[in-house]
Amino acid sequence: MTNNILMSAYLISTILFILSIRSLAHPETARKGNVLGIIGMLIAVLATLFSPYVSDYLSVLFVILLGGAIGSFFALRVKMTALPQMIAAFNGLGGLSSVCISLAEIVAGSDMLLENALGLIIGAIAFSGSFVAFAKLQGILPPKSIVFPLQNFFNFILTIFAICLCAYFVIGKDINIFYALALLSLILGLLLVLPIGGADMPVIISVLNAYSGWAAVGIGFSVNNILLIIVGSIVGASGAILSYIMTKAMNRSLLNVMFGGLGKNNHASNVNDSLQKTPKSIMPQDAAYLMENAHKIIIVPGYGMAVAQAQHILKTMVDDLHKKFDVEVKFAIHPVAGRMPGHMNVLLAEANVPYEDVFEMNDINREFSTADVAFVIGANDVTNPIAKTDASSPIYGMPILEVEKAKTVFFVKRSLASGYSGVENPLFFADNTFMIYGDAKKVTEDIVSVLERD
Repeated sequence: MTNNILMSAYLISTILFILSIRSLAHPETARKGNVLGIIGMLIAVLATLFSPYVSDYLSVLFVILLGGAIGSFFALRVKMTALPQMIAAFNGLGGLSSVCISLAEIVAGSDMLLENALGLIIGAIAFSGSFVAFAKLQGILPPKSIVFPLQNFFNFILTIFAICLCAYFVIGKDINIFYALALLSLILGLLLVLPIGGADMPVIISVLNAYSGWAAVGIGFSVNNILLIIVGSIVGASGAILSYIMTKAMNRSLLNVMFGGLGKNNHASNVNDSLQKTPKSIMPQDAAYLMENAHKIIIVPGYGMAVAQAQHILKTMVDDLHKKFDVEVKFAIHPVAGRMPGHMNVLLAEANVPYEDVFEMNDINREFSTADVAFVIGANDVTNPIAKTDASSPIYGMPILEVEKAKTVFFVKRSLASGYSGVENPLFFADNTFMIYGDAKKVTEDIVSVLERD
């Protein structure tokens, strides 16, 4: 394959990747975006396979088949609730690939020292940081912040040391320094993500995604591969933009997320005397009677819905309310609900909830005051009014779904436990709130049984 044909194939792949990301921005076009991305990657792999740079076809095909088999195995087995940790793992593997290529290039005698060093540093941080995120999301590590005294100062010293090692390696070309730099970068990635609590994991996954992209850029320069440079830039930029969008939705800065973190300490409530009250509870059957007599219901899904896999029975409940009782039902999605961007949208799409019934926070908030019922299923922090009233709270300033304005609020939860931020929710004790205790799926099934009996 001539160089012109190779560059043309890479250009086509790049265009397809850009169109893929554009299509993934909306649920209606997301499937097309996936297909475009697959085609783009297939073209890129085939073009590289038949390029002058590849001579050992047997080894390359073996690695492709092995990687494809492993990826297919886990993709078929993973549950929708485990998608965030799978994405974290993929980010980590992307960083690890940059580390391996950097090491291979240096061992082979590459003179692109700075490019390989930068690819190594960013890739190693992305690898170890991503697997800390994976461990927290998977429950292997506690989701709360893991801190020790002067942690940020220690991380700053390690960062300066890594920069000095990088400069020393570029000047001295000592491969032992390169190995030390790899180890130091892995440690730095661990220490950067350990103090970040579960509430901030959606942002951190986006940041680590950006890291893996920028690592690919460094490797692209070191191996003189224009496609890696372009695609790495796209991934890095899109991850950075998504991180910015999410921190803006939380009304926080990225520095605050990285070095402040939610969940360091449980918020000591001088929140409200109402927290001393006993919350009112209601049985699912009673909630069903109130809902079937409502005119408008807004459903707020959260991670509890994802854990219980309640989205399908929730769709059945919505259909019953629509068809049997002519109730207007809408879904309200907070930008950071769940454990990754778009988590709730993905689950609702899986259950075939119509896209036109799903609304983002800014589009739906004004409608809560006209709703007879706000049905909050497994959400907590994203509805907590403390974010608007208590400047000492770690979630202060975060825009929330204003469910408290509805005539009646139902909270479906297993207990009164706080969310990932560790902040109590005074809305549980409000006069218009009723708690429905239990597993989200079982509670919704009980409601559906009443709706279909009536």
